[in-house]
Amino acid sequence: MLEIAEKDILQSLERDNPWWARSGDMVGTGFSHTRAYFKNFKELALNWEVRRALILMGPRRVGKTVMLEQLVHNALKEGFPRKNILFASIDTPLYSGMPLERLISLFEKQTGHDPNDRRIIIFDEIQYLKDWEVHLKVLTDKFPNTRFIASGSAAAALRLKSQESGAGRFTDFFLPPLTFAEFLDFVDLEKKLIRSSEQGQSRRFTTTNIYELNSAFIDYLNFGGYPEAVLNPQIRQNVQRYLGRDIVDKVLLRDLPSLYGIQDIQELNRLFTTIAYHSGQEISLEGLASSSGVAKNTITRYLEYLEAAFLIVRVRRVDDSGKTFQRMRQFKVYLTNPSMRAALFAPLTEDDDAMGNMAETAIFSQWFHSDQLTNIHYARWKSGRQDREVDLVRVNPATLRPTWAYEIKWSDRYVDHPEDLKGLIEFAEKNAKFPVPVGASTRTKTAETKVNDVMIHHFPCALHCYQIGRNVIEGRPA
Repeated sequence: MLEIAEKDILQSLERDNPWWARSGDMVGTGFSHTRAYFKNFKELALNWEVRRALILMGPRRVGKTVMLEQLVHNALKEGFPRKNILFASIDTPLYSGMPLERLISLFEKQTGHDPNDRRIIIFDEIQYLKDWEVHLKVLTDKFPNTRFIASGSAAAALRLKSQESGAGRFTDFFLPPLTFAEFLDFVDLEKKLIRSSEQGQSRRFTTTNIYELNSAFIDYLNFGGYPEAVLNPQIRQNVQRYLGRDIVDKVLLRDLPSLYGIQDIQELNRLFTTIAYHSGQEISLEGLASSSGVAKNTITRYLEYLEAAFLIVRVRRVDDSGKTFQRMRQFKVYLTNPSMRAALFAPLTEDDDAMGNMAETAIFSQWFHSDQLTNIHYARWKSGRQDREVDLVRVNPATLRPTWAYEIKWSDRYVDHPEDLKGLIEFAEKNAKFPVPVGASTRTKTAETKVNDVMIHHFPCALHCYQIGRNVIEGRPA
């Protein structure tokens, strides 16, 4: 078997770790902005009191590698020994199949540091090493003074393995696409457009200009989930070329086939394209099979793979009392990042027919870093011969009762005609014994209306999207 020369591997490591040869103040990431999650991530990553590896998960292009580089940059600025930091991207061809301990041995040999000293060792895209979780668990036990940090884009697959093999040894950290709150901060509009006030444990927000906020919201839907696109005008002007290709070519055509041995790549691509175009709509396996031309049993596997790559999330249905169905025959599928639709098809305008579903996708995506995500559903039931639906329902896991429900609308008409929100009204009346706060988003208006005995809160969609993202980031009730 042919082996790669050690000197070539060392050259690659030196190239990826320039701080070994240069002073720390010469090391930069090229990005002046940090994600809102960086502070919490850094505290976990550099907590020397806990002997655990940290697993950073999330989809491609949301800033995982940049966050890791910023972690190195911060550590160097604070005086951490530059020869005690290793950064290795496991998808580098030279490292293919190489045990992690071998990379560490070469790191020790090249820098000459004491392996018993405090060290930071980062493995980017770790899912490309078979049985990575076994390697990492052994290393975590063997080197108690080393903080191991690993990242990967196959979020669900990483999480499953970290829970199975890394119990008590790994801590998971999810990095979602940019929230709308982060987007406004990145483009220097948050302070201009948003005002906040404290209301008990919650924090409420108003806007100084709803029309300008809506314009920013459209930008967010089209490219705002990707930090790279927000900060780079060239990418922003051609999202389909730069980001669409990255999603399709790197995730669907390379990542998933290599991780799961998928043979028919075009079939997977066709299914994802169908889902992306219809994000936020209720679908079934039968409907997906019909529209995509893919067999049902294959669709089930592909849905798991797409969730593993953190491209989509499936949302369970509940009935009008908030109870889940035993079998998930119908469900909603959302893109985890609304910008993916524009990257694959075309940018949205505020009057686009797809705005309702994409606004719903955007609001749902704000919950992706929250532990409340598993408690959020949609409701659909039969009322006589009519189908009724409510877009978002939060169910209390302890009581199994709904705690709030609301409709996502990109229209002001329901403020003048609240009686048309039939599903929402019926849901509130059905649960009158344990009153459920209900609401409906608008394009520009804030109001309260009453139908029968049901009070409906109306709020601008873009402002609500901001509020959820900001409160989730700050750990407040959203």
